[in-house]
Parts: sequence; structure tokens; C-alpha cells
Amino acid sequence: MSNTEFFINLFQDSLWIILLIVSVIIIPSLLIGLIVAIFQAATSINEQTLSFLPRLIITLAVLILCSHWIVELLMDFFSILLTNSHMCYTKN
Repeated sequence: MSNTEFFINLFQDSLWIILLIVSVIIIPSLLIGLIVAIFQAATSINEQTLSFLPRLIITLAVLILCSHWIVELLMDFFSILLTNSHMCYTKN
């Protein structure tokens, strides 16, 4: 594997990991926000804290519940990165 292929694979893997971590955190918050927005529209309640507080709570809950998985995913990525770090150097 050449250096170019290594960096392309590294970039692809890092983008995939970022996408996984962000989607695990953001998607539940978006769903709760949508449910609260539908509830607010149905009941004509326009309280700002009613939409903010459930999203904050669900985001914190997801972070607490998924933190082990996120750390494990990042540790695996960095261990692979450090194992293959010799690919970063070019030979003259």
C-alpha cells in the first residue's frame, strides 16, 4: 500500500467515524425536537424552554449511554492509526 492509498483510507475512515458519532448524538435530539414541535403546534404552546429542555436531556442521556461505545470506537481507530504510522513516512 502506498502513502497515497494510506492517507485516502485514513481520511475515509475518519469521516466515517465522525459521521457515526455525530449521527448517534444528533438523530435522537432531532426526533425529540420534532415531537415537541408537533406537540407545540397542536396545543399552541410557544414556550422556548419546552423545546430546549427535552433535547438537552435526551442529548445528555445519549452521551451517557453511548460514551463507552464512542470511546471504544475512537480507541480502535487510533490504535490502527498508531500501528500503521510507519506508512506516514516517505522513503528518500
